[in-house]
Amino acid sequence: MTRSNSSIGFTRAVSGWAVAIGLATLVASCGEQKQAGGPPPPAVTVALPVKRTVSDFDEYVGRFTAINSVEVRARVSGYLDSVDFKDGQLVKQGDLLFTIDKRPFQNSVDQARATLTQARSNLAFAESDFQRGQQLVQDKTITSQVFEQRSQAYRNAQAAVAGAEAAVKQAELDLEFTELRAPMAGRIGDRRVSPGNLVTGGSGGTTTLLATVVSTDPIHFEFTFDEASYLRYERLARTGQEDITSRNAGVEVALKLIDEKDFGHKGRMDFIDNVIDRATGTIRGRAVVPNPNGVFTPGMFARVRVPASSPYEGLLVPDVAIGSEQVRKYVLVVDDTGTARQKYVTLGQLVGDLRVIKEGVAANDRVVINGLARVRPGQKVTAQEQQAAPKPSAANTAAPANKTD
Repeated sequence: MTRSNSSIGFTRAVSGWAVAIGLATLVASCGEQKQAGGPPPPAVTVALPVKRTVSDFDEYVGRFTAINSVEVRARVSGYLDSVDFKDGQLVKQGDLLFTIDKRPFQNSVDQARATLTQARSNLAFAESDFQRGQQLVQDKTITSQVFEQRSQAYRNAQAAVAGAEAAVKQAELDLEFTELRAPMAGRIGDRRVSPGNLVTGGSGGTTTLLATVVSTDPIHFEFTFDEASYLRYERLARTGQEDITSRNAGVEVALKLIDEKDFGHKGRMDFIDNVIDRATGTIRGRAVVPNPNGVFTPGMFARVRVPASSPYEGLLVPDVAIGSEQVRKYVLVVDDTGTARQKYVTLGQLVGDLRVIKEGVAANDRVVINGLARVRPGQKVTAQEQQAAPKPSAANTAAPANKTD
């Protein structure tokens, strides 16, 4: 029994030594591998900021309005004889729109002309009688009283002719008013009255509305902006920069419709209101926009981009290179030792895929534009240079601002 216990103890001791030696060998091998080298530094793509002349812009939402809008109403009363246009068509100034029954007005013209003929006949007799009376009164053949009576008859005949001529002109004018023509070029709406109905005309408030015509080219675009922006524009104007608030400056603005991506339509400011609305704290601005193709329609929504600064030299980086830390924005730059450094930045406009950096980076900073999520500040990286981004198209050289209203 004693020899057996000794053998067992020896066997256990040998096994423990073997395990200890195996663990030591494993730890040693791991240490050697660790000392041999860890994972390589993450690879990132870096690029220098792009230098470009840019301008700041503000964006607002507004509506198109017609420069001119006219309600077509009759000047004379009568029964509507015909409608001479198609609902919604484009009309030119002077195009025939409606016709009122002309027969009663033609009769009035004929009657006025007959009265004028009679008045002229009476004038001719009174004139000859007056001329004879001039000689007779000199010869003492008639008294002065009789001559004065002839003179009065002559003057009355002249007045009667003048009144008859005016009556003829008015009758002819009423006859002309039976044809209602387009007062301007534009697009007409639908007819409000069908042929055969009585149309009330005149200058009173009970006249019949027949249709409405609105001008289409050019067209106005109206929008509002807040008091703070108005003050900022005023201060820019005083420093000799963009004078957006000037009533006669003609500052160029750009517009885009709700289904468009770029601000491809141009216009010019032509009006700023003279008061700030007390209820909303905003002031109304207006631009005039060419509309040769009739794309813009009164009442249509669009976005307008107005200049908020003069052109300046800016630094731009890809928008994907911007990181967020709560409310602050930053970029990672790689220094000469290959270490990523964090820099907080102040953002500006978005120009295509590039973002204007107003503060925080220098022109020679190598900004991480790819692999931002794999890098932490202070970490060694493997930087790969990338060429500067190509210049954007003309539609994107001036970018919209973040501000909307």
